[in-house]
Amino acid sequence: MLLRDYRFPPRYGPEWGSGGIFGLKYHNGTLYFTLAFEAEAHFVRDGREKVYDFTLLGEAPTSGGDTYNAVETVDEFIYFGGWVHAPAVYREDRRILFHNKYSHVHVYDTENDSIRLLWKDSIHHETDWAGEVSDILYDPANDRLLITREDGHANLGVYAVDRLTGKAEALIHEPSLKGTIVHDTAFFGIGSNFTEGLREIRALDLIEGRWQTFKLGESVDGRPYIRPEYGPLASAYNRAFAFVRGGIIAGNPFMGEDFRFFRLFEFYTFYAPFRVNAINVGGGILTAYNAHHDAVYRRDSADVGMEWAATNTITGPSVLLYVAPPMVKIVGAFGARITSIEKMNGKLLVATNTAPNTGVTEATPFDTGARDIVVLDERIIQEKPPAVSFSLPLALPGMAKNLGAGTFGGIPLDGYREPRMVLYLSGNNRLTVHEYDLALPAGEAVSETFDVGAGKNVLDLSSFSGIVSFELEKPDMRGKVRIELR
Repeated sequence: MLLRDYRFPPRYGPEWGSGGIFGLKYHNGTLYFTLAFEAEAHFVRDGREKVYDFTLLGEAPTSGGDTYNAVETVDEFIYFGGWVHAPAVYREDRRILFHNKYSHVHVYDTENDSIRLLWKDSIHHETDWAGEVSDILYDPANDRLLITREDGHANLGVYAVDRLTGKAEALIHEPSLKGTIVHDTAFFGIGSNFTEGLREIRALDLIEGRWQTFKLGESVDGRPYIRPEYGPLASAYNRAFAFVRGGIIAGNPFMGEDFRFFRLFEFYTFYAPFRVNAINVGGGILTAYNAHHDAVYRRDSADVGMEWAATNTITGPSVLLYVAPPMVKIVGAFGARITSIEKMNGKLLVATNTAPNTGVTEATPFDTGARDIVVLDERIIQEKPPAVSFSLPLALPGMAKNLGAGTFGGIPLDGYREPRMVLYLSGNNRLTVHEYDLALPAGEAVSETFDVGAGKNVLDLSSFSGIVSFELEKPDMRGKVRIELR
């Protein structure tokens, strides 16, 4: 299948910074995706491309679209959701007004090439908005859609939507960004992503309709973790996997197994699996951890929950990650962020963006990112991983916790022959390396401690396997670290 456009430069679309290409889904011979912030839904089939501008919601010019990959397929239908300004209203003081912001679910019929608005919601407020649709799950036991809503000020939670009438019923009112179905249960992440991250996991028995709540378990390296802002939830091996800032939370209490935290890419920055989806490939899970998905543009910004240093410290490339427990393997290295992933005809489509979402007083009348679709062969999950480096300070101003005073890293070594760590320290110290993998049920880490001195220290990591995290005995607020995977 040939796309008319693989690259999308900045164009009209009032919002905060940059959106991206979201919701990539190949179904029944049709490739769908939404281009945000232009608010364009694209449908590609048999060499033809149809573009829909969301004017079933309101008047043009529209902006927005989807920034969380809210899409599901059932029979011949593609259900796609998100949020749209219809029409968009941009003010010269770098603000956008939200009176016309709608949350929505549309349905595209691949058999007759038609689009229908199934459901919409708005609170018509100047600065606040109704919870965006961030995920859509099909409930096969009750033939309905389950939609999640976390990003917003009202009408948050999990809703059931009738596929024929569009009638919506609130099932819970706790903010929920993503969900996944395991066996006969739907798991949903609960928590506000820009203040606390994932707080707990709520489970809905699809047969009996009962809800249960599960707390998050301890880390396998035995050390605390903070602010697990979360991206996609996925299922495999009869477990739920929540991909969060700083790690993966995996398990299934219905099998007698607690949810456990596996530290992964913990740099005490906003490097996270945020605004990206996860798909099943080859029996495992393919997703991404992003270097620059959301950021404060101005240092004096008053954005709640986001610090300039945490969001703008670029520690390494965005990585495409293949998860096949106990293995976690880097299979691709990309720029600022990956926004959507899909499998099609033996290929992997990877949507990328050069720019992040920005803050509430940092709106522009156009999307600020250069977005494109990269086509890869799906055999990359079996090949040698790419060379990757991470470089970061041991302390960041304004952070509640720093690398020099906590456990950091969680670096997957699978496929690398010559990994090493270079430490630059301001004084003598002791470094503990925690070694573990993504074995299920979760085991415990094995730890080893080394003496390290002031100045440059080179630690050969080739004697370790699986995943490694690190901890300094004494805080070092002036040091830095570089991790090289070759």
